Amino acid sequence: MAELATIFGCSGLTLTEAERAFFAESAPWGFILFARNIESPEQVRALCAELRVSVDSNAPILIDQEGGRVARLRPPHWQDWAPVRDLCEAGVNEVSVMKALRLRYRAIAAELSALGIDVNCVPLLDVPQPNAHPIIGDRALGWSAAEIAIRGREAAAGLLDCGVLPVIKHLPGHGRALHDSHEDLPRVTATLEDLRATDFLPFLALRDAALGMTAHITYDAIDPSACATLSPAAIRLIREEIGFDGLLMTDDLSMKALDGPMTTRASKALKAGCDLILHCNGDMAEMQEIAATVPNLTEAAQRRAARALSLRKPCPAEDPAALRHAHDALLQEMADA
Repeated sequence: MAELATIFGCSGLTLTEAERAFFAESAPWGFILFARNIESPEQVRALCAELRVSVDSNAPILIDQEGGRVARLRPPHWQDWAPVRDLCEAGVNEVSVMKALRLRYRAIAAELSALGIDVNCVPLLDVPQPNAHPIIGDRALGWSAAEIAIRGREAAAGLLDCGVLPVIKHLPGHGRALHDSHEDLPRVTATLEDLRATDFLPFLALRDAALGMTAHITYDAIDPSACATLSPAAIRLIREEIGFDGLLMTDDLSMKALDGPMTTRASKALKAGCDLILHCNGDMAEMQEIAATVPNLTEAAQRRAARALSLRKPCPAEDPAALRHAHDALLQEMADA
């Protein structure tokens, strides 16, 4: 069945009749869940099943479950996590840091798999700068491109251990932004040489990832007239210079970094070279506008999507609590060393 080049959200804990009919007709490639869609394990499992029934396929279901500040699943039903930077700065033994990272994301993936969620928008590969907006801040996997690259691969591997697909973000790098792209459009004035020497490196190291997400940031050295999501020059750089050939989705089109009608945002992003539109807020009128404008996945996007989805697998019998216990024990060992 042809699939619309979109990932959509929904409005609540269950699908409305209007949502069921709309998703059945529009056939989006996938869905994304937010806190408004989360109440209990039983409810989330039922919602994931509902979403897939609505499109009559095993559609991918995404979530942002980084741990720390960005987590849609929270106690009492799911584990809470300290910011990932706390882990990354817990000790000088990099091998132990990487083991702890893998345990952290295996535990998160085990919780997601039990719910029917099979894509997590992690790892964040942005290299933070001291003077930048704190939107990245303690979500970063370190301060240097080299350590972020190696830790990002370990985080991704932890998810894949349990059959959950990672999404590298935010291509080609959000670490220098002076504004939060949820609220405003950041502009990065660094030279291309500086971007190549720092920001691009973790993405270059993980260019073999199956899924990626763009940044709503304007880079003067790449294209001063458009943010990366909407810029053919930026997407060409992601594809050719960085070498990322995975399925490339936009960051959320409803973020305030972008302006203009939703249909224009969607059309520009696809024309620039993105494979998929990500629209998160569940607003039915906006989704209908996008569905009337956006085409189905291109042949190239279908190839990339098939490659990504082939990595899904049943989660082995993992106990998230046991994984968390091993993670915490490792952190204690690092603290005592």
